[in-house]
Amino acid sequence: MSSPLSESGPRVNQVVNLTGPGPAVAVVQLVSKLSVKDNLSEAALQIQRAALQGAKLIMLPESFAVFGDPQMVSYGAEASIPKSGLRLWLSQQAQANKVWLIGGTIPCQGGISDFKKVRSACFVYDHEGAEVARYDKIHMFDVDIADSHGSYRESDTFEAGDELVVIDTPVGKVGLTICYDLRFAEIHAKLVDLGAQIIVNAAAFTKTTGQAHWHILLRARAIETQCYILAASHGGQHDHRQTYGHSMIIDPWGEILVELGEGPGVALARINLDHLQAIRTAFPLKSQRRLI
Repeated sequence: MSSPLSESGPRVNQVVNLTGPGPAVAVVQLVSKLSVKDNLSEAALQIQRAALQGAKLIMLPESFAVFGDPQMVSYGAEASIPKSGLRLWLSQQAQANKVWLIGGTIPCQGGISDFKKVRSACFVYDHEGAEVARYDKIHMFDVDIADSHGSYRESDTFEAGDELVVIDTPVGKVGLTICYDLRFAEIHAKLVDLGAQIIVNAAAFTKTTGQAHWHILLRARAIETQCYILAASHGGQHDHRQTYGHSMIIDPWGEILVELGEGPGVALARINLDHLQAIRTAFPLKSQRRLI
């Protein structure tokens, strides 16, 4: 059973389900604002909490540090240099907490073609702080929504990536996705073809779209890929918009193992690859695909 834990003092927004075998993993939920310093302070606190609960791999949400367009290009230029800026911060957090860290996203101009924009880049670090992977968000959130923000045009600020990434980690083979990628089932199928056993999604889903589609899409991706899904999002009122939250971990059968509500916090669960393999053996979806 999932259960909230509390520490001495104020109640901690933390949900843990560590029953059964397998290594523990964690998703961090934030409500980042325009202050990068404050955002990093909160993220560091939540990473430490997850590590103290035994998480071997921890992931942050999309735009965990820089949540606001005016700062994107300057931080993106800094992040184009390895071992500097936010990339250095992520490396230090992974090393200090002895965990693998999936760094949500940071703006990065490394490899970009239009220097008026940035890439929404997810960097991954091992427990010694070594940078082991980078994935650039492929699908841009260019939509109109009936909320207070109204129109979202990520392509005005971000340049899309074009390469899928699956990496070996101590908890399994991890495929990387970011927020709006969730709506495109075909890339999730390709991640499975590349060996993914776990698919992560670093997000900042709006409250409107989250209420309508977040749970449905995440559980569908878990069921159809037969992967564990780790979804780390923002949840609450930001300076200029509102996000849905409900960061969660889902097993390959589509069962939600842990789920947060709103506000900063962490959720932890175990990855059981024997359970995953049993599901894939009983339902051999990959070998049964006809239209590919």
